[in-house]
Amino acid sequence: MKVIISAATKGEWLQSSEIINTVLAKTNKPLQVIFHAGGVGMLPYAVKLMTCLYQEKPDLVIQTGIAGSFKNDMPLGKVVVVANEILGDTGVEENGGWKDLFDMQLQQPNDSPFINCSLPNLQLKQFNLLGMDAVTGLTVNEISTSQQRIVHLKEKYGPHIESMEGAALHFVCTEMNIPFIQIRAISNYVGERNKANWQMKEALTNLNETILLYLECLLTTFCPD
Repeated sequence: MKVIISAATKGEWLQSSEIINTVLAKTNKPLQVIFHAGGVGMLPYAVKLMTCLYQEKPDLVIQTGIAGSFKNDMPLGKVVVVANEILGDTGVEENGGWKDLFDMQLQQPNDSPFINCSLPNLQLKQFNLLGMDAVTGLTVNEISTSQQRIVHLKEKYGPHIESMEGAALHFVCTEMNIPFIQIRAISNYVGERNKANWQMKEALTNLNETILLYLECLLTTFCPD
């Protein structure tokens, strides 16, 4: 089984990569793990991920990373899995409101790979091996800081978390028919720009510990003795 662990930056999987490589070197199970950094934002990430998928032809892609939470009752450091992704800043802001591609009828709600205006992971039940809480993700190229904008996004989409690459993963892997799972750790609340209040270190530690646990479960489930 060939697995790609992908993130925007190396720092999001670096803590676990050396441990994973050491463990795999000592096992004879048929699991190959490739680490991939695709860059920040939807455009570079989508292009670099697609290039990697064409070259490697993996059986599973694990996107890992940190995220901001729209829900103030979601604990910082919590690790979640994304069931559904929404494009959060592709459209137009006018008359005090937000219109996306579907509102403007530039995109039909069920044009592939969209289903009901969003990008679901249709194989999540099979690959959510740790039973992590499933959330709705919203992907943006510009991190949301305006309170008015945040209110618009929450009212229109009801998202749980915000990232800059999640939708690119869902779009590319769905189009290429490659199983995937998006695992995120909450480092901050959306709109909070005082990084003294963020828990980046804790989020990354929890994220990498979850990656290790996930791979152990993956070995047991898909690469039995």
